[in-house]
Amino acid sequence: MIVAGLTAIILVASLTFFYFETQLGSGVRPPIRVACVGDSLTSDTEYPNITGELLGSNYTVANFGVGRTTVSLQFDKPYLNQTEVQYSRKFEPNIVVIMLGTNDAYLSQQERRNFISDYKTLVDVFQAFSSKPKIFIVVPPPVFSNNLGLNDTILEKMVIPLIKQTANDLNLPLIDAHTPLVNHPEDFQDGIHPNILGSEIIAFQIFEAIT
Repeated sequence: MIVAGLTAIILVASLTFFYFETQLGSGVRPPIRVACVGDSLTSDTEYPNITGELLGSNYTVANFGVGRTTVSLQFDKPYLNQTEVQYSRKFEPNIVVIMLGTNDAYLSQQERRNFISDYKTLVDVFQAFSSKPKIFIVVPPPVFSNNLGLNDTILEKMVIPLIKQTANDLNLPLIDAHTPLVNHPEDFQDGIHPNILGSEIIAFQIFEAIT
């Protein structure tokens, strides 16, 4: 019985090895895993799903957005403190797309004083994953409504320059989801969160950057 069991195990292992060798030899590769990191502009919109559709079957795209989160650690809900960071680690991404900063426009200049160093700390955490993912930083879309207390002037004049500086300092690719939507308030559900059309524009910018 023991010999038969060992023979069966060896046979299964041999077949599994043969399968993977055949797949690799035929050019088939495991899907590239893409983690979408962000606030409610990620968690509550369709851009991650549309990005996955654009990238196709060679990619698996997962949504790790958390509403109301910030880059700034001085706020009460920084992204770095969320359990989604650990979930994304288990996902073992090959690519991490970070779109944060919109909620940082809520904060005072004092609360944003360490924005760049906080963003670099967040990037460090993802770069330390065993999967060694490539990091993309996204400039978030504009704000067209102040109903939730957000100020587009602060986002555009104060937060976005800090995002660009972070990407420049770390020599990371920067994806601009802001400029293509500047004159398109009709592409937003509530003046802040992109609708399907807005999500398609963001997804296409990310698709182009990745491919």
